[in-house]
Amino acid sequence: MSERTLAQQLGDFAAGQHLKTLPDDVVDSVGMRLLDTLGIAVGASTLSTSAAARAWVLENGGAPHATAIGLPDRLPAALAAFVNGVNAHSLDYDDTHLPSVLHPSASVVPAALAAAEQADADGAELVRAVAVGLEVCVRLGMAGYDPATGNSVFFEHGQHATSICGAMGAAVSAAMLRGASAREVTDVLGVAASMAAGIIEANRTGGTVKRMHCGWAAHAGVSAAGLVSHGVTGPPTVLEGRFGFFQAWLHTEGNAEEVVGGLGEAWSVPGIFFKPYPANHFTHAAVDAAAGLREQGIGPDDIERLVLGVPAPNLRTIGEPIEVKRAPETGYMAQFSGPYAVTVGLLGGSGLGASLADYTDELAQDPERRALMQKVDVVPDDRCTEIFPHQFPAVLTARLHDGREVVQEVLTTRGGPERPLSFEEISAKFRDNVEPVLSRDEADALAEACRVLPDLDDLSALTTPLAGAVRHLTRSERSSSTKGSA
Repeated sequence: MSERTLAQQLGDFAAGQHLKTLPDDVVDSVGMRLLDTLGIAVGASTLSTSAAARAWVLENGGAPHATAIGLPDRLPAALAAFVNGVNAHSLDYDDTHLPSVLHPSASVVPAALAAAEQADADGAELVRAVAVGLEVCVRLGMAGYDPATGNSVFFEHGQHATSICGAMGAAVSAAMLRGASAREVTDVLGVAASMAAGIIEANRTGGTVKRMHCGWAAHAGVSAAGLVSHGVTGPPTVLEGRFGFFQAWLHTEGNAEEVVGGLGEAWSVPGIFFKPYPANHFTHAAVDAAAGLREQGIGPDDIERLVLGVPAPNLRTIGEPIEVKRAPETGYMAQFSGPYAVTVGLLGGSGLGASLADYTDELAQDPERRALMQKVDVVPDDRCTEIFPHQFPAVLTARLHDGREVVQEVLTTRGGPERPLSFEEISAKFRDNVEPVLSRDEADALAEACRVLPDLDDLSALTTPLAGAVRHLTRSERSSSTKGSA
């Protein structure tokens, strides 16, 4: 072939990166993302779906290569990546890239950490692999972004770009940690493309399957890298080919410039948005807008009606069906509810403005919150639609019993480049997440390991504190662990 295909160019890019070639802001961002992702994963380890993931992997044997949060013994790397990927996405607290609207770290970090443990890699190698995996994930997501409609084509087709592109980025990270050549990274992309998947109907009407998506993406990434290391190959035209990734998922040729334009020079990683609140990112501006009303002295008893204006594409996720969004049955469903987000802001959230304590089954069914949610309409707002998806804005209009109308606008998303979170704020979020699960000493050790990640000679400083989550296994899980571990 006379020209390098897109996958071949990504393979060249991956093989050519080293810690010294990475910009400082990329290196710093990777450390913060590891801290953020592991904190979320530890915090999610007590969920029933996380217990289900652990139970399932214990039914599978294999070589003990990598750490799975909440299990005392190591697992095969792909299974450990699955458990940690499930955890990392289960709280809807993981980072988001805009305007691709995908969550890159929840797939890439678990896959990279598992592959790094298997390869006995050091911190510098992990930083390099995570940085490149995130970049590949985001660029593939952007290939599916349609500027004309201002929306992700993946999303329009009901596809979860997070797990689809996440599997590809995870595979590149895992391959790099196995010492893959440029050609082998190309093959890994070709193999992983046949393993990438995810549909998002659960966002609308419920079900916990979405929590599995990043686990499967991480599992697929590690598996693809392993298969290629044993000789499996993929098509070099896997992305742009007639029957390739873009045609299969986007039904178009995709945007090649988004994949390889400025590759290695213009990095997307530092601009990925951190989430300050544990809910669907489309709801965050609603929390902030309602908090703005509260700060003006407006409370639930003052309000006759509330109209939450959001970007038109967001309506399906956080405003429809409206009867479901006004009466979420669980804390998980509340994370995808615009009306519930308004209640969090009006009643006063915790943490950085809202925390896990604000999204429980009990609060989702609380009569006061249910009554307040009944007052909320969610409608498309033209100004918000114009801004989306570069930001996730909201305009909240409160009609008060005294006849006044008060409007609160939030047009930029907290946690992004325009309203960034500091390392200290990410650390506070991390500690809030891990507090119920890890001791203070374990939390301190894990945070310090992430802060000095490039300097770690081995990764035990990261993985040893994670073992503290084992204390919170139920008795039955302990029994299963003892019987089923490799």
